[in-house]
Amino acid sequence: MAEPDPKYVVKSVAKAMTLLQVLEKQAGTSGMSLTDLAQRMKMSKSSTFALLQTLVSFGVVTTDTAGTQNRNYRLGLSLVRLGQHAAAQTSVADVCLPELRLLSHDTRLTARVAVLDHGWAVPVARVDAPDSVRLDLRLGEKEWPHRSGLGKALMSVLTDEEVRRYLEEIGMPANTAKTLTTVDAYLADLSVARERGYATDDEEDADGIICIAAPIRDADGRPFAAISVTGMKIGVLQEDPASVAALVREHASRVEQRLQPVSF
Repeated sequence: MAEPDPKYVVKSVAKAMTLLQVLEKQAGTSGMSLTDLAQRMKMSKSSTFALLQTLVSFGVVTTDTAGTQNRNYRLGLSLVRLGQHAAAQTSVADVCLPELRLLSHDTRLTARVAVLDHGWAVPVARVDAPDSVRLDLRLGEKEWPHRSGLGKALMSVLTDEEVRRYLEEIGMPANTAKTLTTVDAYLADLSVARERGYATDDEEDADGIICIAAPIRDADGRPFAAISVTGMKIGVLQEDPASVAALVREHASRVEQRLQPVSF
């Protein structure tokens, strides 16, 4: 685990994570009492109790329901749900990384994969362009679905009603003169994306940058992920984006085929 810069550490969050780590080491036991936890955390009972109650409210810590004096605390079942989501996202990266490497090699561009998280596109893996140009494309950060190629590709798998619901929740702020800022214009763009099998962010999120993305559907036809290439709007991305799009679609299709149930 990387050591964080101390000036960016939020102490209350660090204490909560430390408490969870203390409880983690009690796996297979009935949990720990407030007194024991306060001693281990080197905190007062009142502060430890307040911290525990906060974590209990989020379901990441649970406690005995009977009595209040000698109750024990242990990890809550919400962590199972979070772990399942984390595992699912990790599996997306594992499944897609081989194709990302090939796609980046074939196009000489940065290739990424993202998942849909409550309407946002969240990149979970990246393979940087093999050439010298490096774009500041971070993993784990939410990208606006209306102005990112990955977001558009993921949304293209949903129904118009689902898309409208997400956009009403999230909003559609502009970042460049080309950003689509109305739902109707966005749905029209998605219609084109569905027909051709890929979506584009043509300087809609950043001037001079183009992204071409294709969706990957799971066995139920829902959005599993989307993969993309991103680069400066020069060379092949300006002169022949269709050839790049064909490669993105090809590699997305290969991943999609692996997700389909095997027939015997």
